Amino acid sequence: MSDRLTSNWTAVRAEIAAACERANRPVDSVRLVAVTKYAEMDWVRGLVALGQTALGENRPQQLIERAGTLQGAEWHLIGHLQRNKVRAVLPFASCIHSIDSLKLLARIGEIAGELGLTPRVLLEVNVSGEESKDGFSAATVRGDWPQIQAVENVTVAGLMTMAPLTDDPQTARPVFRRLRELRDELQASAQPGIALSELSMGMSGDFAVAIEEGSTMVRVGSRLFEGLSPTH
Repeated sequence: MSDRLTSNWTAVRAEIAAACERANRPVDSVRLVAVTKYAEMDWVRGLVALGQTALGENRPQQLIERAGTLQGAEWHLIGHLQRNKVRAVLPFASCIHSIDSLKLLARIGEIAGELGLTPRVLLEVNVSGEESKDGFSAATVRGDWPQIQAVENVTVAGLMTMAPLTDDPQTARPVFRRLRELRDELQASAQPGIALSELSMGMSGDFAVAIEEGSTMVRVGSRLFEGLSPTH
């Protein structure tokens, strides 16, 4: 397991570095978030031992459970968050990628104030317009932008999107480009102190294209665990 995991992780990091070189970007401008949704805990521990400390979970309950048993990791919630799960998640999540409504953001700000926290959050934007995906529409996030900036006790650090699943990663390029352009547009009207520095975009099949279009966080799961056999 260890050799295969190391090989997969090294290969993904090499592809990230190559994409950064093509885009004339420093390699440290992109963060790999290892998505551990379907990974066994031994695999997750192996990644942390390699130095892969940024881990992403789709399910709030699994993030809470794993964060409580694994030291040395930084947990990112990348899946949907219901408002009634906010209080439980906030102490464990260093970044929430999936803020899909003003109501959710306001709830996070309220609970964060009670807990004395200032969580980093990303606004999830459904750039592709697919009905199956969560997130603000581009029009809604533009309209809500003044109210978003007024929410206290949160750091709105950037935007996130998911491109349509496809065999050709190049078809995702316009989606990533539109998210970057939307980020630039919102940043131009942002209040002092709000820096939308993060673009969370790109997954196992299309992260190289996402990096070329400006991604600062890529969410990679299946590529890291290829060839590993479950123990149960």
